[in-house]
Amino acid sequence: MAQHLLILGGTTEASALAQTVADQGIRATFSYAGRVANPRQQPVPTRNGGFGGAEGLARYIRDHNISHVIDATHPFAAQMSWNAFHACTETGTPLTALTRPAWQAEPGDNWQHVPDIDAAVAALNTPAERIMLALGRMHLEAFAAQPQHHYVLRLVDAPIETPGLPHHTVTVARGPFKTADDIALFKTHAIDRIVCKNAGGRGAEAKIHAARALGLPILMIDRPNLPQRTECATPDAVMTWLNAHPATDRGV
Repeated sequence: MAQHLLILGGTTEASALAQTVADQGIRATFSYAGRVANPRQQPVPTRNGGFGGAEGLARYIRDHNISHVIDATHPFAAQMSWNAFHACTETGTPLTALTRPAWQAEPGDNWQHVPDIDAAVAALNTPAERIMLALGRMHLEAFAAQPQHHYVLRLVDAPIETPGLPHHTVTVARGPFKTADDIALFKTHAIDRIVCKNAGGRGAEAKIHAARALGLPILMIDRPNLPQRTECATPDAVMTWLNAHPATDRGV
């Protein structure tokens, strides 16, 4: 079987991998989940939208003669990662994850760890503060349960509908971000606390450095439970993995 990679993407690391495989002339398809209105252009063919669960992804793998799957989704895209795991198990397709190491607290950090969004909302049962919600747009409505706060929302795209938060400010920006810019942002909006997911990586870590510099607490949402699979930290490591798992290894 000829190589045909399926890159489950959307992250900075996924885009770097797409460039690497394009430079090496390896056939690949880049898949977006469809949650961003204007996704970044890729140097390989792209598709947009879901597959229809693990069963739909397995069907796609078979129908398109996919030789390898690289899960380079966001560390919090747990459902997609589990779907990829089950689909690759079913079809006998080699799977690896291109994943970012989680951030680790350093001296000077003030982190409160919570396991999920619901726990983060519950932890904000406090007197009114100005909260930086660095979570994207998917979970914003959950924080309406704590309406006493003023929420500053940093989004990749301007929201089509006004978020259902009584007090909020929207800033539209796409990473990677710089520490100096995040320090300025937090000062401009008089931020008291940051809420974020432990996404890891360098593209969004500026807020961690900025919070440390300003002595601001972070409500840190820990990573979800993910399947056991081979993990690579860089595109080069993925290429090494590909060389060790030729396309003929696929057991279908």
